[in-house]
Formats: sequence, C-alpha cells, structure tokens
Amino acid sequence: MPKAATVALSAALAAVLTTAHATEKFTYLTNWYAEAEHGGYYQAQATGLYKQAGLDVTIKMGGPQVNILQVMMAGQADCIMGYDVQTIQAWEQGIDAVTVAAAFQKDPVVLIARPEVKQFAELKSKTMLIGSAGMVTYWPWLKSKFGFSDQQMRPYNFNIQPFLADKNTAQQGYLASEPFSIEKEGHFKPSVFMLADQGWPPYAMTVVCSTKTLQARPQAVAAFVKASMQGWKSYLTGDPSPGNTLIKKDNPNMTDDLLAYGIGKIKETGAVLGGDAAKQGIGTITEARMKQTYDMLVAHHLLDPKKVDFKKTFSTRFVQDAKVMP
Repeated sequence: MPKAATVALSAALAAVLTTAHATEKFTYLTNWYAEAEHGGYYQAQATGLYKQAGLDVTIKMGGPQVNILQVMMAGQADCIMGYDVQTIQAWEQGIDAVTVAAAFQKDPVVLIARPEVKQFAELKSKTMLIGSAGMVTYWPWLKSKFGFSDQQMRPYNFNIQPFLADKNTAQQGYLASEPFSIEKEGHFKPSVFMLADQGWPPYAMTVVCSTKTLQARPQAVAAFVKASMQGWKSYLTGDPSPGNTLIKKDNPNMTDDLLAYGIGKIKETGAVLGGDAAKQGIGTITEARMKQTYDMLVAHHLLDPKKVDFKKTFSTRFVQDAKVMP
C-alpha cells in the first residue's frame, strides 16, 4: 500500500476510535447548594455512569440568587433541576420548560412543630412561619384544603431560632434540612409532616429542559435521564460515598452526619424509590400526576389556563425508555 494511503487509513481509523470514545458535553444546573437531595446526580458523576452513557457532564450548583430558568434559556445549562409549580407557571412568561423526569416522587417540603403536636390538623392553631415561595405555592392550598388562615402566618427568614424560642410556633422546612438542625440545636425531635403525605401533588428534583434542547439533543437528554436515575439507584441502594465526596467538594459546608441523615429520610419516606417509581421505574412522571398539579394551580388562581397548554409542560417518553427499576 502506498505510504500516502497508509497515512490516510491510519488517520481515518484514529478518527473512528476518537469518535467512539468521545463524550458529549452536557450541563445540569441544580436548584440549590449540593446536598443529599441531589445525591443521585453526583453519584452518577462519581461512578462514571455519565461517561459510560457517552456524556461529559458538568453539574453546576444553584442557590438563592440564581434564576435557573433564565440560565437555561440563556443557553448556559442544557437542563435544570426543576419543580413542577415553577415549570408549569413558566409557560405564562413564554418560557418553554419541559419536565422529562422526577427524581423525587414526593416533594420534600415539610411543616415542623413541637413533639407534642401529633396530628396535622393541630397546626391550624399554631403561628406558621412560611417563606416567600411557600406563600404563593402551597399556602393557598393549605388554606383551601385544611382551613389554615393568613392571620396565623408569619414570614420565615430561614432561621430556626424563632421556632425554638416560641412553643406555639410551627414552620416550613425541607425533609433533610431544618429537622436535622432543630434536633441538634433544640435537643428534641420535632414532629415533621410532609405535605406530600397530605395530598400535595408536585414532583421535585426534576429534570427540566427547554423544547429547543429536546428537539436538538434528544439522545443526549435520554442518556442523561437514564444515567441519572441509575445514579439514584446506586446512591440509595449501594455505597453513597462516591457521590457524597463530590457533594462535599462542591459544598464544603455539607457534613457527613447531615448527608447520612438526608439519605436516611429519603429512604424512610420512599421519596425517590416509592410511589409510582416502585412499579414504573425511578424518575417516573405520569400525565395523571402532572394534571393534578396543573389543576391545583388553576383552582387556586396561580395559573391562567388560557395561557398554558398543559400537555406541553412535560414529556414521559424519556423516563419511560429509561426503565431504571429500584
């Protein structure tokens, strides 16, 4: 074979091999600082699941000053960690955000009270500390479904001291955050009520992408969804230490005891592996469940149904194809 032909063939083979081992860049933006509730994504990164799926994934942390929807629509993230209420409402502003998977079958938002409060209904007699986001999401639902009143509500500033100081006060929180802090600082185990157990419908810790990304990169999105849900399975049924190492690297304020507490609560409540995920696969979303959230928003005047086509706000095909069973 002539030398030129040999060189050309070698170059062609090298190109094929390079392509075979190349990974496609993919950026996922979370909704907060790294924590146990993000564990499956970090586990997929740490254990090489994304790389095996042909992806070079960058996980970026969100935070209180980060508008993740704007970041995604500006092209600085391929997909984000979303929340049904926010995602559906975004369509009113012309933001085409589509939910394609839900790591959490239960929203981890909770209401927290003193140990002597045994029943959810008893919270109606307490002063309730509720954050600004809660005031325009689950608070209207609590008022209409359970009879809570605006007169009992006060702003929550993400400080547990007012709760610790006043025995007649209850507050919002997240499953693996405020209850842990209250146990450590208050030296008692509070009563914790998940709103999801009371019928609050949204999914949480979702994978949300723009329609542009779904149309341009469907294979990458499918690969990301499947690898992420495999990451959640590994994180909750195997050794979570690889994911935890990356979580602590991104968020040095995260501690081993808080991570262990978070993982324990996620398992105990079946937030990820329970519900529809137990039978249909981790990350499952269903049209019926999404419709519950949509209908709740409309019923409480949090959404104009004339401006939002419900069926455009989600797609079940990616997670259905993934089929990652617990």
